[in-house]
Amino acid sequence: MRINKNIRKFGFRLLVVIAVFFSIKLTIDADEYGQDLFGTESLFYFFSALFFFLGTWELNDWLIKKHLSRRGSKALNWTSGLVILGKTLLFVLPIFAIVYYVGIYHLDDILQINPSNPSLQFRSDFLRASLLAVTTIVFNLLYFAEKVRKELEIRLGKVERELLDTKYKSLKSQISPHFLFNSLNTLTALMYEDRDLASDFVTRLSSCYRYILDNRETDLVRLDKELQFLDSFIFMMDVRHKMSVRITTQIDVNPFEYSIPTLSLQMLVENALKHNYYSNEQPLIIAISVTPETIIVENTLRKRKEVEPSTQMGIENIKKRYGHYTNQKVKVEAKDNLFKVTLPSLKQNANERPHLQIVS
Repeated sequence: MRINKNIRKFGFRLLVVIAVFFSIKLTIDADEYGQDLFGTESLFYFFSALFFFLGTWELNDWLIKKHLSRRGSKALNWTSGLVILGKTLLFVLPIFAIVYYVGIYHLDDILQINPSNPSLQFRSDFLRASLLAVTTIVFNLLYFAEKVRKELEIRLGKVERELLDTKYKSLKSQISPHFLFNSLNTLTALMYEDRDLASDFVTRLSSCYRYILDNRETDLVRLDKELQFLDSFIFMMDVRHKMSVRITTQIDVNPFEYSIPTLSLQMLVENALKHNYYSNEQPLIIAISVTPETIIVENTLRKRKEVEPSTQMGIENIKKRYGHYTNQKVKVEAKDNLFKVTLPSLKQNANERPHLQIVS
């Protein structure tokens, strides 16, 4: 694999050398380098250019990689780039001068250069090679700078995803004990009031926990699975809160074709229960509607007096999780005694979002 990569790199650079050499050769005076395009003089300049280009390129590669391995990917900036440029030129420019000096002043008869003004010829050749070397080094530095930038973006994205995953798991571990504690309290009361309803409650509770356990490592699930879980959850809320909480759903899509971050709907319902006052006389009304474009969860807004201010952790968690699958934003509105959260609808293939790839 690495051999193939090196062959492709060498082939690309060889093509660049050939293209640059003949572009220059065909645009200068024939008298400057002789009459024959493929004569001894031309071969001298071609192979010297080949040696200069490939040597400069490889040396610059080595200096950049050595610099990055010593200081880390963040260290390739304008200052370090100028230092690498200076080191490369400090090494290659004397070689350029020696080769052209020997060719023009000592091997001119063998190479058939025969310049009318050797001093002018030497300065012209040396200056041209120097400018091409600087151009090569600058473009190589820009290539590596862009590569480092992409690698850094991928690393930061990976760290952000890992951090979000950690927060999400922490949030789920907080939800589960709280949810279980309240459910067991309700079940204890039902055991003395209505054993049939208590049996149904246990069935729904086990269904909810099976869903939580089966998807504890999954961030995105099919919408139909989330709705099945929500159905059991709504049943338990109806039993627990009776007429003080009313939850309705309206599904206008085929849920098998859509996905949703795990426990998003349950989290929003729990959020409404946690932050609002409700009673039999003033019930909390929660409406959930799903369309091909959006999933809307809205509830009546009667904020209870809280000892501690809300951290908004649940909603922020949902926003960040959606940010990994779509550029559409999660919208949160609170007005006219109504709290409304609008989630983008995600297609089933939302988790196939492409990632940046590193090209070396």
